Amino acid sequence: MRLVLQRVRRGRVTIGGDEVAAIGRGLVILAGVGQGDTAEQADWLAAKVAGLRIFEDAEGKTNLSITEVGGQALVVSQFTLYADAAKGRRPSFIRAALPEVAEPLVQRFADSLVAQGVPTQTGVFGAHMLVEIENDGPVTILLEATPLAVAPSGGG
Repeated sequence: MRLVLQRVRRGRVTIGGDEVAAIGRGLVILAGVGQGDTAEQADWLAAKVAGLRIFEDAEGKTNLSITEVGGQALVVSQFTLYADAAKGRRPSFIRAALPEVAEPLVQRFADSLVAQGVPTQTGVFGAHMLVEIENDGPVTILLEATPLAVAPSGGG
């Protein structure tokens, strides 16, 4: 599972001119699911995101997590995070999970964020969405969960 996190002042998703989700300060999270990804990876990533210290404290240092600043999350499914453009000019998406596998894992990730104490909204899986992101910083982070990343290691 791959995520692109963007720290934002605000984020919004519209479909056909209708707003379906909107947040203030927090994270817009573009989420891609690959073949073989698991619920454990979704849960691991949610815990990782909830604890990442990427928000500024009173001294301007990135010492606070989204939960500590009372931020919100907006999760948007994006299978194109698994694009392979190594050959030719048209990307291949063969490594992306099929929709019937990906949709429940994106929802699991969003639900796990809520369980971590992060108010979370989502886009609409498979829809053509207009995603507005007011990136703050800018701060953009790529996270990926591999089977090794989620194996118990005794550390966080």
